[in-house]
Amino acid sequence: MEVAICHADRDLVVVDKPPAVAVISARSEPAEASLVRQLEACLGLRLWVVHRIDRDTSGVVVFAKSAEAHRALCRAFEERRVEKEYVAFTAGVPEPEAGRIDVPLHAARRGKARPARPDEAGRQEAVTDYRVERVFHGAGLAAARVGLWPRSGRRHQLRVHLRARGTPILFDALYGGDQARPSPAAPCRRLALHAARLRLPTPGGVLEVGAPLPGDLVALEAWLAMAEPR
Repeated sequence: MEVAICHADRDLVVVDKPPAVAVISARSEPAEASLVRQLEACLGLRLWVVHRIDRDTSGVVVFAKSAEAHRALCRAFEERRVEKEYVAFTAGVPEPEAGRIDVPLHAARRGKARPARPDEAGRQEAVTDYRVERVFHGAGLAAARVGLWPRSGRRHQLRVHLRARGTPILFDALYGGDQARPSPAAPCRRLALHAARLRLPTPGGVLEVGAPLPGDLVALEAWLAMAEPR
């Protein structure tokens, strides 16, 4: 597995995670298959997991190089002092084209999440700001490239929020259904979600780091644009 290192210093390492690899292995998988273990083997040092993104999501992930840095970084995430930016390609176009999704979430069966019912015990507040960056009309559907800024860090938050708007992320096997599978001709068949940028306080100062859109999502965007009627 090839992983691009976006930034490294005495306290942390930031990588551009490829899709189809888990930050931490599932119980049924060997630990050596995880991103953190492969990075440790490559770099020859111990790493602490600060946060995670879904297996099929690509993009920026931070690891700490010491227990002290790990505590400081985890505290920054918990206190919502970390600014996160994602890019998603959606089936349908969110309306309005910019706004805030304020939909509390609740744990569901099989590790999933769902919108919480009013006054339901166990509900978790979840807020996402978004902006439509590009609209496509072709390939048998309307689609959009959407910038996302989660203001909380709930499990599957972006996926559930976009589904709640009626515009699931393309190729989301858990939440998208048939709507999210536009065509077998699409060049990308994985969850069309990318962690594009992080801005976070670190022991060495405020760090802003990003990861470019990966090749499979670049190809997907080009395919969506070419599929538009002319």
